[in-house]
Amino acid sequence: MAAKVLAIVLAGGEGKRLMPLTTDRAKPAVPFGGMYRMVDFVLSNLANAGFLKIVVLTQYKSHSLDRHITKTWRMSTLLGNYVTPVPAQQRRGPWWFAGSADAIYQSFNLINDEQPDYVIVFGADHIYRMDPRQMVDDHIASGAGVTVAGIRQPLSMADQFGVIEVGEDGKRIRAFREKPTDAVGLPDAPDQIYASMGNYVFTTRALCEAVERDAADKTSKHDMGGSIIPMLVERGEANVYDFKDNEVPGSTDRDRGYWRDVGTLDSFYDAHMDLINVHPVFNLYNFEWPIYTEQPPYPPAKFVHAWGERVGRAVSSMVSPGSVISGSLVENSIVSPKVKVHSWAHIDGAVLMEGVQIGRHAVVRRAILDKNVHVPEGAEIGVDLEKDRQRYTVSDNGIVVIGKGQRVEP
Repeated sequence: MAAKVLAIVLAGGEGKRLMPLTTDRAKPAVPFGGMYRMVDFVLSNLANAGFLKIVVLTQYKSHSLDRHITKTWRMSTLLGNYVTPVPAQQRRGPWWFAGSADAIYQSFNLINDEQPDYVIVFGADHIYRMDPRQMVDDHIASGAGVTVAGIRQPLSMADQFGVIEVGEDGKRIRAFREKPTDAVGLPDAPDQIYASMGNYVFTTRALCEAVERDAADKTSKHDMGGSIIPMLVERGEANVYDFKDNEVPGSTDRDRGYWRDVGTLDSFYDAHMDLINVHPVFNLYNFEWPIYTEQPPYPPAKFVHAWGERVGRAVSSMVSPGSVISGSLVENSIVSPKVKVHSWAHIDGAVLMEGVQIGRHAVVRRAILDKNVHVPEGAEIGVDLEKDRQRYTVSDNGIVVIGKGQRVEP
């Protein structure tokens, strides 16, 4: 008989480092890749793997996230499958979630209702493909209380990650440390470390016992990575799962093992640029392991005008349905639905979210424009960064970010 598995997606993060994109939406609800929301990637991985009982724990600014999940992620109720957003319900007292572990503690009713043998706990704000079945199978075979997904990174970058240190067998976790400066390399690769991906598979009993024990500790931060995993490591019940062993159907040599934490504006921008190479670093065109999302009834993208310099064209770019490229040039960019770029405008290295309007002769370079931003005729964005810093958000790497509906000066 197949093991019963419940998937819990942690989607309550504020995403402060992604401001202004998270001004009025939760981080997992931030649009990505033209057509998608961040949460679609983890939900697609779970759905493709056949794990179809999924709860999404939400908290901050959750309306657009709840709406997207409710409209998009419909499962067969005949077979008892579901994807449902679950807000903080104050079941344990008059307070909101105090951390990711507390979110699970306050949601024990979900586990009790399903009585699963194993619980998948994945984050909602990473861009990647993964077959969770293989990780669950590895966990069951190991007999561990928890299995933590680890991605190999250079030893020199250890101080940027939560680092998983393993014993000589390469599987059992002997330490779990946040951003250490004295990390040691892996037994089979001394120049590499395991960075935690924030994805866990628990034996249900081990999860519930650890979370209950953590809830009683008033000094705890009640965090999965900072509290629960170290507790199970200390008890010798934690194993690592090497992400490089995960074989996703349809993956190419170039995009196999891709995983990005898009927690900053620069990493968010860079992950978009990974999509548009001729041979993309992350391939959205893998139809054997699709990324699902809502598909509104928009018409195909349209490219119009073809005389002189007034030619509607897009090069090394992705253009979504409902968009019109009218006598303008779009290069190295992601264009979301219902975007209109008017004549003689030039877009280069930009992420344009739904409903953006670009006026004639405007220039937009290395920028992220949130939904419904209107760039007036002749305006320039990303040309003079000192001027842009006075009006907009500019990232450490010089990416200009304009929030949803923000006024753009001519």
